[in-house]
Amino acid sequence: MKSLQILALATLVFFTSCVSSKKFKSAQDDYVRLQNQYTTLEKENKECGEEKAILARQKEALEREKAQLNGQITDLNSQVDFLKQNNNQALRQLENMSVITSQQAESIKKSMDNIGAKDAYIQTLQQQMAHKDSLNMALVMNLKGAIGNLDDKDINIKIDKGVVYIDISDKLLFRSGSFDVTENAKTVLGKVALVLKNQPDIEFMIEGHTDNVPYTGNGTLLDNWDLSVKRATSVVRILQKQYGLDPAKMAAAGRGEYLPIQDNTTKDGRAANRRTRIVILPKLDQFFKLLEPGGGK
Repeated sequence: MKSLQILALATLVFFTSCVSSKKFKSAQDDYVRLQNQYTTLEKENKECGEEKAILARQKEALEREKAQLNGQITDLNSQVDFLKQNNNQALRQLENMSVITSQQAESIKKSMDNIGAKDAYIQTLQQQMAHKDSLNMALVMNLKGAIGNLDDKDINIKIDKGVVYIDISDKLLFRSGSFDVTENAKTVLGKVALVLKNQPDIEFMIEGHTDNVPYTGNGTLLDNWDLSVKRATSVVRILQKQYGLDPAKMAAAGRGEYLPIQDNTTKDGRAANRRTRIVILPKLDQFFKLLEPGGGK
């Protein structure tokens, strides 16, 4: 009888041990699954933060540009109000006269016509600005989408005063003191070229920029002026010969050290100033036409 009790107790301990092991393994599996979910959510949260920062910078640029445009429109509206007040005063004075000459009547008519033309000009200007802003924002979004999540220190795309700028750091494009584009940089230029090629009506300029450290390399280059120009023409040739962009739509320029965006007294400032800039040129001829007689009609 005692042996049966011992056997039963051993059997109970065995089954209890098996059940505990299964629960422990299940808990381990649950922990691994939750850990994987946490890692995935943490990655998605980081990506959302990066996208939020990009959108915030775009919003700030648009708000600055909107404020500038609103200022221009306010100035034009003030001119219209001034003209209207002068005309109203002239009409009130004429009401007190019994007779006006044909010459005076013609002058009044021309003044009224000018006010109408001014109003039409303001409306046309507002429409053109809104259209240009929409095109520029679409271009910026296409460029950011094509390039991907490159560090903003290496490539920065922005809109400033209605002009689209693409700044690419020289450490991404060139070796120190060289104007030969690296193989890795050609991939980035190819992505930019693909977007620009799909916009056949735009024209753009490639600008080379350096810091203020004197050029000391060997060869035919004399100074930073020469280096900045050669870097700009190197990029232009790649865009033309490797990616098929129309050379008639491109211009190359060297700015040397004379248009810095940061202080050259610091290492980070000099690194920011060593850059190649692609400037999407605005269609100024379209706006000049608005300034011509009858252009606002």
